[in-house]
Amino acid sequence: MINNGDDKNRLDPLDCRMIGLLQKDGRMSNTAMAQALGISEYTVRTRLKRIIESGIIRIVARANPIDLGFAFSGNLKIHIDLKMTKDVLDELSKIDELTWVSLSTGSTDLDVDFAVRSMDELKTLIFDRISKIEGVLTTETSLMVDLIKDKNDYGTAWD
Repeated sequence: MINNGDDKNRLDPLDCRMIGLLQKDGRMSNTAMAQALGISEYTVRTRLKRIIESGIIRIVARANPIDLGFAFSGNLKIHIDLKMTKDVLDELSKIDELTWVSLSTGSTDLDVDFAVRSMDELKTLIFDRISKIEGVLTTETSLMVDLIKDKNDYGTAWD
């Protein structure tokens, strides 16, 4: 068993193979997965339930935000007062237009992805909401003009 230091995150090679199959086809049935792995459907169902409930994976529909009608999608690099990291992250987590919020290393402190319907929404997001959060020092915006690669079938570190 592979352990990330927390028993709920324990994965074995069969779990990893199941995750790999779901990364290729998130709609794969338990029966099809059982056949592909040579195990019972009950084993797939119980293991998958444990993996999902532990938060290791989520099964969701992914799409290009531009294809869904969002006029602007992109990334913000945010510099913050590091003494206020928790407060800033708590506030950013409440903003629906943000699709990804990550504490990062390098030249910026936070890496944030967003999707908005208009230039007015983008302006409001940056100038009226994010920039006014206490602890936010600066933002740098990058807009997505085309989605070239969106890979989700990267397996696990133990494959």
